Amino acid sequence: MAMDIQQAKMMEQLPSQFFAKLVNKAQRLAQEHNDLINLGQGNHDQPTPAFIVEALREASSEPQFHRYGPFRGYPFLKEAIAAYYKQQYGVELDPETEVAIVPGTKTAIVELCQCLLNKGDMALVPDPGYPDYLSGIAITGAIAKPMPLLRNNRFLPDYHELSSDVLDKAKMMFLNYPNNPTGATADARFFADTVAVARSHCIPVIHDFAYGAIGFNGTPRSFLQQEGAKDVGVELFTMSKLYNMAGWRVGFVLGNKEIVAMLEELQDHYHCSLFGGLQAASACALQSDQSSVHELVGLYKERSEALWEAAQEIGWQVEQPSGSFFAWFPVPKGYTSEEFSELLLDKAHLVVAPGNGFGQYGEGYVRIGLLADKTTLREAIARVGNLNLF
Repeated sequence: MAMDIQQAKMMEQLPSQFFAKLVNKAQRLAQEHNDLINLGQGNHDQPTPAFIVEALREASSEPQFHRYGPFRGYPFLKEAIAAYYKQQYGVELDPETEVAIVPGTKTAIVELCQCLLNKGDMALVPDPGYPDYLSGIAITGAIAKPMPLLRNNRFLPDYHELSSDVLDKAKMMFLNYPNNPTGATADARFFADTVAVARSHCIPVIHDFAYGAIGFNGTPRSFLQQEGAKDVGVELFTMSKLYNMAGWRVGFVLGNKEIVAMLEELQDHYHCSLFGGLQAASACALQSDQSSVHELVGLYKERSEALWEAAQEIGWQVEQPSGSFFAWFPVPKGYTSEEFSELLLDKAHLVVAPGNGFGQYGEGYVRIGLLADKTTLREAIARVGNLNLF
């Protein structure tokens, strides 16, 4: 007789994993329709640059990396990310105390919640926003408080709309620019306001800088460029998006020494760092001339312009994203986000992500990935045009 295994109550608190459901649905439909265009996911379509792959190949033969490495990572990788931030953003980072290596920033999001939140605490999250912020908060038993990202405020949270009571109760704030899903970017003034609010109300800031250099109107700002940022928070940096290394699972938490120390202590119990070959290849990427990143950003910019131009041709009034590799397009009148997404699936064999999957304020939009060539993007919009909705 099978034993009755009881699930922990924490498991019941977990939100539905939005992206897992979306991936499963897209895979099922791909088997049914050989002309399916999937623009609903955030998985890059370009290979990792050859020089990074070669660096991994060479490092994999190093005997030193076949043993357990330092629990908190090799100093050479921490020094590489510190040098990268100095070169790219003019930000000074102490490799020993202001840099943590993490097995992907998705993992870091959950771990930072465990470091900073207790059961019943309040955490501020962007809405719409990356769904895994909610996952990390739920695992700790904390409560998520949405910060609306509205078009009339350039998809930035308006701190004046949050009551003093909410700000006083908040124990953490997630931000993400360039933004997923809206494609918005943040300026120095917004980050200055963020530091002021965080300091005034004692709110640690976690800035998710996953899309780093992917900006179409100049290089996006790092939160750590703002004076006082390291006093109030940390920034998440990942190798996934800029170097097409999503499957390699290498990321960093950078900035505030206290938060970095907490995270590294927690990770001592969870991980034994990353394979040394991955760390060596990542250091190689960070120390390169960044030409591969510039080429990738140029590619996404061309795709963004092609998508926008195609939308204009069918009468779809949309705005171009400022950064990331996503576009955030309003749905036609008379449709909810899910209704429009289902219509595109059924009639156009096109997968997009419904905006309400990113939060209540995502309703009325769909997210479209710039993760296919220009011809495919134009074909996708042409299919929408054939539905005569605009």
